[in-house]
This record gives sequence, C-alpha cells and structure tokens, in this order.
Amino acid sequence: MSGDLLSHVLAQIRLTGDHVVAQEVAAGDALDVASDEANIAVVTAGTLYLEGHDQPPVTIATGDLLLFPRGCGAFRVSAADQPATVVVCRFWFDPESLRGMVMALPPLIHIRRAETDGWTDGISHFLLIETIDAQPGAALMISRLIDLVVIRTLRSWVQQGHSSGWLGGLSDARIARALKAIHEKPMQRWSIPVLATIAGMSRSSFCERFTALVGRSPLRYQNEWRLGLARDMLSRRDARVGEIGLRVGYVSEAAFSRAYKELFGHAPRVEYALHGGAGPG
Repeated sequence: MSGDLLSHVLAQIRLTGDHVVAQEVAAGDALDVASDEANIAVVTAGTLYLEGHDQPPVTIATGDLLLFPRGCGAFRVSAADQPATVVVCRFWFDPESLRGMVMALPPLIHIRRAETDGWTDGISHFLLIETIDAQPGAALMISRLIDLVVIRTLRSWVQQGHSSGWLGGLSDARIARALKAIHEKPMQRWSIPVLATIAGMSRSSFCERFTALVGRSPLRYQNEWRLGLARDMLSRRDARVGEIGLRVGYVSEAAFSRAYKELFGHAPRVEYALHGGAGPG
C-alpha cells in the first residue's frame, strides 16, 4: 500500500531536468549552485561540508547525495581540506505538478552512500555519459535520468523512516491507507471515524499516529491538500474563483477565501490575477 501511494503521489509531481555538470570544488570553496533552483548533488570524489539553518556542519562523503527540492537557499556546501568533485543536476517542477506536495518536501534530503547500495555511483556515471556524448535524444535522456534520481531518492528517504509530511505517512502501512483515500478522493468530506476504519485503527490511536507521522491532524491535512489542488486550478485558470472554491468543497467563496488566505498568506483572487485572470467570482 505504501508503495502504491508513493507511485500515485510521484506520478503527479512531474519535473524536467536540463543541466548536468561535474564541478571541481577547490578546498574551502563553495559549490556553485543557484540558491533558488532545485538541484541534486552527488559527491563522486572528496568530502563536502554542509552548513546552514542553524545546524552544526554535516559531513557529505563520497557517494552521498543531496537533494534540494526548492534550491539550496541558506545552505552552504563547501569542500573540506581537499578538493572535491560533485555531479550537479538542475531541474524544475513542471507547472502542472501539485505545488502543495512539492512544498511539503523538506528543504534538504541527504542520502548517504551506505544507504543506497551503490546506486548513486551508477546513476552519476550514466548522467555524465549523456552530458559528454551529445547524441540525438540526449536532452530527453538527461531529463528522464534526473526524474529517476529524484524518485529513487524519495523512495530511499521513505524507506529510511526519516521523512515527514505525506512522505512520513508512507512509512506506516495503516496511515498510508488513509492517505491514499484522501489523495484519491480529495473532494469527499472525510470524517475521523471513516478514516480510522480505513486505517484499521481506533479513532484516538489513528489521530495520534497520523499527527505524529504527517505533522498535522488528518482533517487539517485533507484541507491543505484540497487547498493545494485549488491553488493549481487557480494557476491554470480552470474556472472562476468562486467555482473553484465550490469544486474543492467550500460552501461559499467567502469561506474558501478565508481558508486559502490563512494557508497561503493571500486571497485566491490574488493567485488568479497573478496568472492573468481577472478573478471575478
């Protein structure tokens, strides 16, 4: 069940990769990546230090992988006392992907080589081959390979049990059943008793376990999931603001606007207008 849900979720997070390069990082120098672009970095030689977000420095050894879903931001990745070689892959999430799911990912995922069975070595090799040998179809191959790396990284992250949010729920088969129901029928008005029955748990145990793994209560998660769907509909201008609110289960545009602003910090009309719509109800 967990694997099925992961496939269901990842199928809706589409991405495109367009850039792979092997960087030589001199001792003490920082890795050269844009702070606001999604990146994967695989260390193929040497050692890196990761600093930022008020955390003590973390050692990134040869064969380790770093995934920055929303860019490295305040993180600084630098070579230790010896030069290092890093394969860097740049990508972006396609506009039709559910941004709520993307934003639920942690700012950094670190996969150690010991946790990969060596697959980072193989994928780095293939990425570099496609970069060096510019054969017809190379751009598509690079994009598909980066897609594969992201999926494999997220799967490893789930299997290790370190994940949070919707990924964290996948580590428990019972909670995964409830998550799968919410994801497959997001507009249904789920109740705690029904979701607990799907999970095969008592209501109190279900709520406690769901909140501990996912980081929010079941009903709050469902509400944020629906608002995430609404945000994507607004960005695509699928319908007028009021109609989108009704589609995701709100009885009035006013109620929809209040909930949307509370979660995203601005009204749905603002989101609609940012993508070229006038936003009439």
